[in-house]
Amino acid sequence: MNIAKANGIELAWDSFGHADAETILMISGLGTQMIRWSEPFCNGLAARGYRVIRFDNRDAGRSTHFSASLAPDFGALATALMAGRRPDVPYTLYDMAADAIGLLDALGIAKAHVVGRSMGGMIAQVLASNHADRVLSLTSIMSSTGNPVLPQAAPDVMAMMMRPAPDPVIDPEGFLAVRLAFARRIAGTGYLFDEEAHRAILLDEVRRSYDPGGTARQIAAMAVAGDRRARLANITVPTLVIHGKDDPLIPP
Repeated sequence: MNIAKANGIELAWDSFGHADAETILMISGLGTQMIRWSEPFCNGLAARGYRVIRFDNRDAGRSTHFSASLAPDFGALATALMAGRRPDVPYTLYDMAADAIGLLDALGIAKAHVVGRSMGGMIAQVLASNHADRVLSLTSIMSSTGNPVLPQAAPDVMAMMMRPAPDPVIDPEGFLAVRLAFARRIAGTGYLFDEEAHRAILLDEVRRSYDPGGTARQIAAMAVAGDRRARLANITVPTLVIHGKDDPLIPP
């Protein structure tokens, strides 16, 4: 793991493959860390001739955490949004996209193929729309444009996502039970759910960093992003959208 100064903060990052190869920048989703882009997966891409960069978003993993910021008041945030007001939040998706650009700058990378999943897909979309000169291609995985007329998450899924998990230090099994139940619910039925693999990655993330407040701040950043379709219509780079037809969290 390495640390880079980017956009005024520190970002933890890893690299796979040759430094002079075309770069793929992997952007993680809500509350997750770069290790979700597994080493075998990243090495597989590197074996195909790419340099792969994975990193922890702000407020995740070993990157800078904004712990001094107050926890978001989601009730007040929702009220402001419904009234057409822009609430104050610690940062936005555009700040997170600027982090990614800052990381490319710190590593001396002019352009990259950008891949993001879930919230990371939203950040990747912002990169492709606002920083087209730095993006070779966009891959958006299980993400959203913020279109308000799209179907909402299944109520039970939203409740599971927002349910606080027990502190993993005090009650590790309780923590795992809550998080595994959510992971199992959104995994779908088309593939076998590998509970041991999910359990291992959750424990690895806890060992690296555990900050539910950081996840809340990332949720706030997504909430204020709004409908981005007008901006996304300007994307001209080659784009691949990957989405599950039965996704219960972000229905297509």
